[in-house]
Amino acid sequence: MPELPEVEVVRRGLETAVIGRRIEAVSVLHPRPVRRHLAGPDDFAATLAGRTFSSPRRRGKFLWLPLTDGDAVLAHLGMSGQFRLDAPSAPLQRHARVVFTLSDGVQLRFVDQRMFGGLSLSPGGAELPTEVAHIARDLFDPALDRDALVARIGSRSSAIKRVLLNQTIVSGIGNIYADEALWAARIHGETTASALSASQVGEVLDAARSVMAEALAQGGTSFDALYVNVNGESGYFDRSLDAYGREGLPCGRCGTPIRREQFMNRSSFFCPSCQPQRWAGST
Repeated sequence: MPELPEVEVVRRGLETAVIGRRIEAVSVLHPRPVRRHLAGPDDFAATLAGRTFSSPRRRGKFLWLPLTDGDAVLAHLGMSGQFRLDAPSAPLQRHARVVFTLSDGVQLRFVDQRMFGGLSLSPGGAELPTEVAHIARDLFDPALDRDALVARIGSRSSAIKRVLLNQTIVSGIGNIYADEALWAARIHGETTASALSASQVGEVLDAARSVMAEALAQGGTSFDALYVNVNGESGYFDRSLDAYGREGLPCGRCGTPIRREQFMNRSSFFCPSCQPQRWAGST
């Protein structure tokens, strides 16, 4: 699933394309992506027609498109959701699900092959949708209290990787960037968070922010055609990964083959030499 850098790439692309534009019409091509709108697809389309987008916003992995009247369109990208900007004459993408025709004729298309994502209307959600209010601030949020976050993480008895993935503690970090940050900090993901010093926790957070900033500069991480920006371009950060997806390849620091282990129905990638498991994390 897309993590903070990939969602931020989409947000930036939308900001230059939709801000101040009026929604002339909405076409819901498949009902599933608007399933959270209980009044149905036709009502979703009618409710949004005539309204105007303001600047898109994000918290962690969560993206929303505020409307100038105070409501917002909350977007969940799921595993394969994309926003594409196209001229009305451009061929419709095979998996296009919702199409917004904007005031200057440009179309904003929500494309979702697997349809785990979706769009919903959040009344009064322009500043912060209630659906996102429980999500913690991310490492790029200027209002983040870093010292408080370090203390909170250091008080947890769970494995540090589990803590990093807990979006109510710190948002935006997913499986890829957790593995990359832990590799950079030389800490095993199963290390108990409370066994780490404050400086070690801070080092992990600094590494996570650094690796996500680098990924953002390269357009995010793309492993297949599902991860693209609003112009359909893939990111290139997968070429720069040090741990994730590199099972059997030599560690860039010591040459030891990167190891993969099962983790919460996913995989963890780490260097067994640089990241020794000193403490077992609790569940």
